[in-house]
Amino acid sequence: MSITSSNCDFSPMKKLIKEDLQQMIFKIESLINTLDDEEECVLGEFEKVKKGFLGIESSAATFYLNCYLSPFIERYMDLSLTIQSLSERRHGALIAVQRSDSLDTLIQPGISVGAPVSHTLLESIFYPGSPLHDGAVLIKANQIVSAKHILPLTSVQNNERITGTRHRAAVGLTELSDAIVLVVSEETGKASFANKGQLFPVITP
Repeated sequence: MSITSSNCDFSPMKKLIKEDLQQMIFKIESLINTLDDEEECVLGEFEKVKKGFLGIESSAATFYLNCYLSPFIERYMDLSLTIQSLSERRHGALIAVQRSDSLDTLIQPGISVGAPVSHTLLESIFYPGSPLHDGAVLIKANQIVSAKHILPLTSVQNNERITGTRHRAAVGLTELSDAIVLVVSEETGKASFANKGQLFPVITP
């Protein structure tokens, strides 16, 4: 991954990731030693290790997400608040943030909104039953430009993270542009962001 923002200081995050990985190495070494004890069942420990790695990835992804967004939108923290709130309530969402590449020819026309970015407005758009909650919101700079867009779907199959139409749309648009697409699963409440055709989990409550 490459970062275009000069506002991101990677040193603290890298230090935390190294510390977390070292702890995981210690846990894995302990797990290996446990295998020598025939009476011990290690299945539960495998799940703990898996969750540990997912937690490290999620922490790093949340940091990278803010770095990707900050050069293109001043109120990127409003997006973080929106994702956290929607995730907590399990309200599905799809938010495309235009960066350098124009998205005009890649997405189907939506309904004009033309309002400054705010987490309260975004949450109301994606409230179940809202006329605009289906489809994607398009954000350019600090403006919610429009809503109810249909995004191109990825053709990628057999990826455990691409679990539904929203995720396929998020990945599909980022395969064709440098956009960042945020997605919240209505079924699980899990939040992710897509970049360059890949999907990454982000921290939510």
